[in-house]
Amino acid sequence: MLKRAALLTIILLLQTFIAVSWSSAETAERKFSLTPFVGGYTFDNSQELDIDIVYGLRLGYVLDRNWEVEGVFDYVSTASETGLGDADAYNYRVDGIYNIPMGDRFVPFLAAGAGGNTVDYPDSARGTKTRAALNYGGGLKYFVTDALAVRGDLRHILVLEKMDRAIGNFEYTVGLSYYIGQAAPAPEEKDSDNDGVMDGRDRCPDTPKGVSVDTNGCPLDSDGDGVADYLDRCPDTPKGVAVDVNGCPLDSDGDGVADYLDRCPNTPKGVPVDVNGCPLDSDGDGVADYLDRCPNTPKGVSVDANGCPPMLENRSMRLNIEFDTDKADIKPQYFDEIKKVADLMNAYPDISVAIEGHTDDVGSIEYNEKLSSMRAGSVKSYLVENFGISAERLSATGFGPSRPIAENTTPEGRQKNRRIEAVINYTVEK
Repeated sequence: MLKRAALLTIILLLQTFIAVSWSSAETAERKFSLTPFVGGYTFDNSQELDIDIVYGLRLGYVLDRNWEVEGVFDYVSTASETGLGDADAYNYRVDGIYNIPMGDRFVPFLAAGAGGNTVDYPDSARGTKTRAALNYGGGLKYFVTDALAVRGDLRHILVLEKMDRAIGNFEYTVGLSYYIGQAAPAPEEKDSDNDGVMDGRDRCPDTPKGVSVDTNGCPLDSDGDGVADYLDRCPDTPKGVAVDVNGCPLDSDGDGVADYLDRCPNTPKGVPVDVNGCPLDSDGDGVADYLDRCPNTPKGVSVDANGCPPMLENRSMRLNIEFDTDKADIKPQYFDEIKKVADLMNAYPDISVAIEGHTDDVGSIEYNEKLSSMRAGSVKSYLVENFGISAERLSATGFGPSRPIAENTTPEGRQKNRRIEAVINYTVEK
C-alpha cells in the first residue's frame, strides 16, 4: 500500500513540476529545479534495519542567487536485522538550501529542513510507525551547463522518538539537477573593480584599477600598518609602530626621528638632533647646544645650567692656637676658632687640613718635638671627636722648636712659639 503511495507522490511531483515549468518558462524571476537521486541510507542502531539503497526526488524553487526551497521524497526498501522480515522506509520533508557560489561551476551549499519519517513492516505485527523528523547537512553542485548540474548530498536525519529523544539516520546521495527558467542558481559572478576577486567575495569592491589585492579583494598592506601599499610612503615600517595617513612612523616633535626611535620625544621645534632624536651637545658638557651659552667648554670641565664653567674664587682660613708651657691642652678660648674650621670642612667635603705643632726652645729638642706632635694631635682629635670630621682628612705633624715666629729670649716671644698652625686654602663658586 505504501509503495503505491510513494509512486503516486512521485507522479504528482512530476506533474506539478511540468505544469509549473510550462507556465513559467518565460518568467525570469521564477526558476524551478527537478533532481532525481540515488544513494545509501544508514539507520540508527536502535531501529535494527539494514543499510540499503535510497531512491528519491527533489522539487526545488530558486528564490535568489543564494536561497532555494525544495520538497523531498525518498524511499528505502530494507529488511529487519532481527528477523521481522522486509521493511519499507519513507522520508518526506521540506528543506531550505543556502548556496555558496565559488565561481562559474562549483556551488557548495548548506541545507536544513523538517518533515516526517515512516517505517512499514508489511509482514510483521509491528505494522507502520510514522514520526516527525528534522534534518541538516550540505553538499556540492557542479554545473555541466547553465541548466544541468551534478549534485551530491549528505544529510543527518533526526527522527523524533519523543520530545526529548531522537534517533539519527544518515542519507548520502548523488543526483542530477535540471533547472527551468532563464537563470540557474549559480549565475556568472561579476568583478566590478577588475581586481581578480568576484564581487560576492570582494570585501573592498571599490579598489582602484591596477592595485594589487589580497584574496579578499583588498589592497595589499605588506607591513601591516593599516595603510595600503599603493598609498604607503614608508612601506617597510616595523610591526606595531604607529603611523600617519601616509604610512610613515609618527614623529610628534618633528625632529626627523620617528617616535619609536626617539629617545628625546619632546625636542623643541627646529632644534638640530642626533640619530637618537636628542638635541646636539657638541662640547659634551651635558647642556644641549641650543641652551649652551659656552659652546666650546673643554672636555671634562664642570658647567652650570647654561653650559658655562662656574666662576671660582680662591679663599683661605688660618687657625692659630697658643698653649701654656709644657702643655698640649686646648684652652676654651679657642673652641670657637676650631668650630669655624670644622664648619668649613663640613661645607666643603674635599678640603683636607694639615695641622702643624710648634714649641719654644726651652728643654731638649727630642722632648719639644714630642710635645709639638701632642699639640697638633690634640687639635686633630678635637675636630674628629666633637665635629665628626674624618681622621683621613686631617694630618698632625710636630716640628718642635725648629720654626719659631718670635724670639725665644722673652716670655712674650716664647708664648707665641708655643702654638699650632693650620692654613686652609679652598676655592668656591661665585
